[in-house]
Amino acid sequence: MLFLSESDVRSLLPMSECVRLMRSAFEALHSGAAQSQPRRRLMLSTGSVLHSMAGAHGDYFGTKFYATNPKHGAHFLFALYDAHTAEPLALLEANYLGQIRTGAASGYATDLMSNPDAQILGVIGSGFQARSQIEAVRAVRNVSEVRVWSRNADKVKRLADDVGATAVNSAEAAVRGADIIVTATNAKDPVLESGWVYRGAHVNAIGSNIASRRELPDDLLRTADVVAVDSLEQARIEAGDLILSDSWANVVELKDVRAGYDPARITVFKSVGLGVEDVAAGAYVYEQAKRSGKGRPLYS
Repeated sequence: MLFLSESDVRSLLPMSECVRLMRSAFEALHSGAAQSQPRRRLMLSTGSVLHSMAGAHGDYFGTKFYATNPKHGAHFLFALYDAHTAEPLALLEANYLGQIRTGAASGYATDLMSNPDAQILGVIGSGFQARSQIEAVRAVRNVSEVRVWSRNADKVKRLADDVGATAVNSAEAAVRGADIIVTATNAKDPVLESGWVYRGAHVNAIGSNIASRRELPDDLLRTADVVAVDSLEQARIEAGDLILSDSWANVVELKDVRAGYDPARITVFKSVGLGVEDVAAGAYVYEQAKRSGKGRPLYS
């Protein structure tokens, strides 16, 4: 059984490859060849929470489990098993794994639904997820301009400098006129207005996976032509944007979305993350580690 560190994962999982893996995972979900189990949470009075999410894809199955505490941080691990024998194969540190596959799922959704000739990406948020979202969109669209805004001006400038983006002075300046929009925040209330989003735009909302938090306003969700979610079952548990707006009529699962762009439509991908996404990404990292000799035996 291999142990793979964060640096191993980061070196072995390029974003462009992870977008391909997400495509494979969602196609397998569509055909019934893959499985995913909604996230479970065990909440303690100390504020600590244990999260777990499982899935199966191809020759592998596994679960990501992670512990969080608002005062002390988060710790991510992913365990991979052989689907045919149940043999444990690898234990991965999984912070980067989650960041990359979350970005890649948005990259896949963007490739399905956004303008193939998109030029402008608008991003609200300046944390590590915003960074991976930018990388993922660039993996599927040749955008010429990236605008970034968040409430933390120092972090915005640092992110903009690091990724070659433009730091702007308001959420509206980031969003208005953008072909592709990303929201990657911890907001409890909407961070943009529907009037800023033009017909033909695509939105990736990835910040909230808790029922009491949201990033998108009711009217945008209700007037969008398509709102894709990674899992309808899981979205009904934790997609705060949709739960708080009670807006489900136009919601479909990403596995059922076919590629195609319509300039008259607004499309949304509301991401909450799936266990099968971790399995697809983690299995690839494991296979690459075996080929390259990376990692170390967890036990002999």
